[in-house]
Amino acid sequence: MAGELTEEPTGIADRAAGRARRWEFWRTHGPVSVVVAFGGALGALARYGLAQGLPARPGHFPLATFITNVAGCFAIGVLMVAVTEIWAAHRLLRPFLGVGVLGGFTTFSTYVNEIRALLRSGTIVVAAGYLAGTLICALSATLAAMWLTRAGYERLRRARKAAR
Repeated sequence: MAGELTEEPTGIADRAAGRARRWEFWRTHGPVSVVVAFGGALGALARYGLAQGLPARPGHFPLATFITNVAGCFAIGVLMVAVTEIWAAHRLLRPFLGVGVLGGFTTFSTYVNEIRALLRSGTIVVAAGYLAGTLICALSATLAAMWLTRAGYERLRRARKAAR
């Protein structure tokens, strides 16, 4: 009946059913979770290394985050064409590289926080350039990567065909 309180599962059968549901969830989603976590750690370490190598100075264009996001968008363009159009990838490759490595590498939150800091310091022109420039360059990088990957694959395919 609607609005009635339900009893908490306290019986042995209820606990066993809960364990079975948790095991089934882990069995089906566990490997993906593990590769996403491992890939995310690798991507975050790469982003951290780049940020340490190109530290942002207050009031200046945040080059490390810009490079990170544009390069990550280029890589996702290559990856998506490769795993959806060129070859059938292992089911864990896309979550590992796409969600994990590239998700951990790119950073929208740092991008937005840096724009806020630039606006706060009174460098509106730099903030606007960074805001628009990152979006334009990231989208362009993704599209260019997709085009280049398709073109490169097609050229390779034709060369292999001609060699036969």
